[in-house]
Amino acid sequence: MKYSKKERQKLLLETLEKNPFITDEKLASSFNVSVQTIRLDRMELAIPELRERIKNVAAHNFGEEVKSLPIDEVIGEIIDIDLDRQAISLLDITQDHVFARNGIARGHHLFAQANSLAVAVINDELALTRKSNITFVKPVKAGDRVIAKAIVVSSDTEKNSTLIEVTSKVENDTVFVGHFSMYRVTKS
Repeated sequence: MKYSKKERQKLLLETLEKNPFITDEKLASSFNVSVQTIRLDRMELAIPELRERIKNVAAHNFGEEVKSLPIDEVIGEIIDIDLDRQAISLLDITQDHVFARNGIARGHHLFAQANSLAVAVINDELALTRKSNITFVKPVKAGDRVIAKAIVVSSDTEKNSTLIEVTSKVENDTVFVGHFSMYRVTKS
């Protein structure tokens, strides 16, 4: 369906309000216009590009600092964190992440995103992965955006242990699930 410029820009604002992490390419496809048209609409509406929107959401949501590892060592970009409760990160899969033969993402990238998020959500100076149980549910391809959510399930103060579940999704489809038993230096 073709929209007038005014209608399209209104819908663009509504769409980005609901999902600030949607790419220009997906927006162009859903509005049946070129990527350049979406970029021009964003410029007219003073809507920043995707990377800036991600940084803005992250800056707005970070009430706490990651303690267990430097933020630049987290695989993917943390967009929300509530230490010892939950955290969310996103990872854009590029050609560098996939097998050349079939275009499917290498599993260690999905594991690294989930594992580093499980470490980051721990509210201690040092957290280590004690054990993990992972399941790759569906293949991920270049161009996909993987959103991982870590939830602290339980803590055992006697063993300095925390159990974290990480679920990774592409759009609304689960692609990876991991259960991480974490060792933390101080008692939770």
